[in-house]
Amino acid sequence: MKKIFLVVLFFAFIIQQSYSQKYRAKIFTSEGNILLELYDSAPKHRDNFIKLAQKGFYNGTLFHRVIPGFMIQGGDPDSKTAKAGQLLGDGDVGYTIPAEFISSYFHKRGALAQARDDNPAKASSGCQFYIVTGKKFTDEALIKEENRAGRKMNEEQKNIYKTIGGAPHLDGNYTVYGQVLKGMDAADKIVNEKRDKNDRPLKNQVIYKIKIRKKFLLIWI
Repeated sequence: MKKIFLVVLFFAFIIQQSYSQKYRAKIFTSEGNILLELYDSAPKHRDNFIKLAQKGFYNGTLFHRVIPGFMIQGGDPDSKTAKAGQLLGDGDVGYTIPAEFISSYFHKRGALAQARDDNPAKASSGCQFYIVTGKKFTDEALIKEENRAGRKMNEEQKNIYKTIGGAPHLDGNYTVYGQVLKGMDAADKIVNEKRDKNDRPLKNQVIYKIKIRKKFLLIWI
């Protein structure tokens, strides 16, 4: 009887894991591939990203804005046909996504989040996203950030920002809905490209395609 209980418990664990963060995305770029986990707890952002990726919306777009120690931004549809030096960042899909702020998802290095304009509801762009490359912070810098933002970070967040890095000033202002699992070396290559005064890389950083995979019982299909 005990063995049967353990077997049931084991399979229950597997099923639970299979339904935890069911989706992953792989971004194929000119500097290498970036594998991300998409958070189920931010379903509006997750589903929108999946929808656009599966339609091929991102195919041929650029990472059009890169800032070392901060992030790489892409997803502007205008970037597909942009001429050299053209200012980018205003392209959209005609709708926004309601903010989905979750305290356990913050802007640590490798976070996937959605760009937005300066709207009071903090609704996200329908298509533009960014990946945090970030920088490491000292205790003193984090205290200053807490005072500026008027909020406290928990010890886990502080430790991550000190040891791994990120962009804490974005927390509570932009929706985080995924995390890089593999490929930050590609993101680092992109963010360190030479850029113009508008932070656009002088050499196009192309997103060839984004492939979505769904996990079921630990098997990817």
